[in-house]
Amino acid sequence: MPFAPGDASKGAGLFKTRCAQCHTLGSGEPNKVGPNLHGIFGRKSGQAKDFSYTAANVNKGVTWDEQTLFEYLENPKKYIPGTKMAFAGLKKDKDRNDLIAHLKEATA
Repeated sequence: MPFAPGDASKGAGLFKTRCAQCHTLGSGEPNKVGPNLHGIFGRKSGQAKDFSYTAANVNKGVTWDEQTLFEYLENPKKYIPGTKMAFAGLKKDKDRNDLIAHLKEATA
């Protein structure tokens, strides 16, 4: 299924409860257990500054956009076998669409 525009305000709530413990979004904010996601759109996997990625993430070579994030966030370990991201994924299309809408706004 393809990405569809979501509700960024609902995505903000999802980010806060499901992602913020491991990721930051703002320019210059530190990496946590996961990388800072500022500037993720258009960036290749495994390329955030000063973050130690698994070889699986670096070697995937995917460029992050709405569709690749939509697929990745459903099941990260299936999309990038060998990733150290412990997140099980968001099974509902709507949740992924909402989260991606928030990421578009918050990481630009």
